[in-house]
Amino acid sequence: MRIAVVSHIRHPIRPPFMGGMEAHSWHLAKGLETRGHEITVFASGDSDPSLRLRPLIAEHYDRRYPWHEFHGTEALNRVLDDAFAGGLDELHDFDVVHNNSLHRFPPRMARRDRVPMLSSMHVPPFDALRRAVHESAAPWSRFTVCSEKQARVWWPDGAPDEGHVVPNGIDLADWPFAETGDGSAIWAGRITPTKGTAIAAEAAHLAGIPLTIYGTIEHRDYFDSAVAPFLTGEVRYGGHLESRNLAQAFGRASVMLFTPQWDEPFGLAAIEAMACGTPIAATDRGAVREVIGPCGAYATDDSPLDLAVAIGRALGVSRAACRARAEERFSLDTMLDRYEELYRAVRAGCSMPRPPVDFPPIELPPLAHTSAA
Repeated sequence: MRIAVVSHIRHPIRPPFMGGMEAHSWHLAKGLETRGHEITVFASGDSDPSLRLRPLIAEHYDRRYPWHEFHGTEALNRVLDDAFAGGLDELHDFDVVHNNSLHRFPPRMARRDRVPMLSSMHVPPFDALRRAVHESAAPWSRFTVCSEKQARVWWPDGAPDEGHVVPNGIDLADWPFAETGDGSAIWAGRITPTKGTAIAAEAAHLAGIPLTIYGTIEHRDYFDSAVAPFLTGEVRYGGHLESRNLAQAFGRASVMLFTPQWDEPFGLAAIEAMACGTPIAATDRGAVREVIGPCGAYATDDSPLDLAVAIGRALGVSRAACRARAEERFSLDTMLDRYEELYRAVRAGCSMPRPPVDFPPIELPPLAHTSAA
């Protein structure tokens, strides 16, 4: 199939990945290519040049419009709307569109023009996106979330026939199993308040366990004021690593600290750590317990002291059990199998009648193609 993967454009789609969204889009494109599909990635122009790339914008927007400063502003909304409007018409030319954009235009266009599209929602239902999802479902316009917990958040009254749960998957070969750890802890992710880096640092200090923090510093003020004071002695910052080096760091550690401070939709770093055999000590937010299951220990609240207690419990979890859970539930092949099944469903859906309730194509720019009858 000729498949368009439409990514978000906050960061480039290239390693080392800024976060789970970028990793998902890149591995999705590469995995589908391996299966013989022809993939075009709609993303920022500074994404990986090894991809068949259709730039929506010359450079990822976070460089000029940092999300934590510009989110919800007219300036950033205009950048996003112009970028995605500019690529919409080309999406008619593909057999299937996999929409990872987190923007309202693609699903609305799919509903209006019978474009076979699978849209993956990696975030909670923010208002404009929530309306677009709820008003764009059709047999040819389907949606995925990555956990049962997220499905209940997106569809409190129950998911429609067009709503599906597809857990994220990783290439297990990239995250090799290590039988033993060295007694240290690891934290990995974007360093920002919603990821709870400072809680992990304080918890490690209280537990008396060495901790290395990896990831890009997204909020410099947060890092300087809340994280840096703990960077003494046994707590250190190790920079932002390529996946291969991060896998080695996961394998060396005896426990990973996973500390979301928001309604976590999934937790890609947690399954990467589990694949390496590293158990998790976590704050219990969103889908965390659903993903980690018995391969971790959970703080009953968000206090560093309670997380420190959870660290001690997590150290007793079997590393082999962690790897087994990753293999059984979160492989890249399992994810791609399910996506291909849904691609076939949206293509078949194009010949089906419209749902009984139709919505006006609001908030859409004019396109060269006309609406399907």
